[in-house]
Amino acid sequence: MSNIVVLVKQVPDTYSERKLTDDDFTLDRDSADAVLDEINENAVEAALQLKEADSSRNVIVLSVGPERATEALRKALSLGCDEAKLVVDENLAGSDALGTAWTLSNALNQIEDIELIIAGNASTDGGAGSVPGLLAEYRQIPALTHMEELSVEGGKVTGKRVTEEGVFGLEAPTPAIVSVTEKSNTPRFAAFKGIMAAKKKTIEELSLEEIGVDAANVGLANATTSVSASTPKPPKSAGEIINDEGEGGKQLVEFLVKEKLV
Repeated sequence: MSNIVVLVKQVPDTYSERKLTDDDFTLDRDSADAVLDEINENAVEAALQLKEADSSRNVIVLSVGPERATEALRKALSLGCDEAKLVVDENLAGSDALGTAWTLSNALNQIEDIELIIAGNASTDGGAGSVPGLLAEYRQIPALTHMEELSVEGGKVTGKRVTEEGVFGLEAPTPAIVSVTEKSNTPRFAAFKGIMAAKKKTIEELSLEEIGVDAANVGLANATTSVSASTPKPPKSAGEIINDEGEGGKQLVEFLVKEKLV
């Protein structure tokens, strides 16, 4: 049986107000509701479709985060994933993309027979989009990023990437890492049966020591990137009302031109 590993992340809900802490400008995760990142649902859906195409595949969701991240993993399990693993360690707090990718790479060493690793193209709380590429470098495997279509057959992963320059067909031998966009599929909803089944599934928790990661390589103090300052988003200003007395269309166009919206 081959394993498809989906990398998931718990993030503050986009419908909540996201804040940074005042002292080190890291994300204040307690200031908002936490959810499974939306793009991760596309990654999970891609993995589940591959499993439906070949029932010998096993889907494992993997995350790095605080104890609370089990909620996101439980959501992925309710959608149909088979297993879940969480790397949780207080030394991970404040890790940047490099530290996170290094931790994930070592956690992946605990999983045998990996056919494919699937991730979202970028998280909504950071947006760097660099973890898939970093993992490809750490593990010395191919990376197919920003994919809108995906299939795996005969030891090869193929798919389509759409950019402003055109549509590109990509392929690589497995094992490989793939990142998908929100246009890659339509995520399924968790059925009641799946939700109940997820409650019975065990989420394996791993420490840094168990996966062979030195705490000196992760965490805020060892991060290679950091935020040194932040500026709150300005409050919304009152809109401009245009009274149409025959010149409304012209005034609207002039306004859009002035604001460089057209």
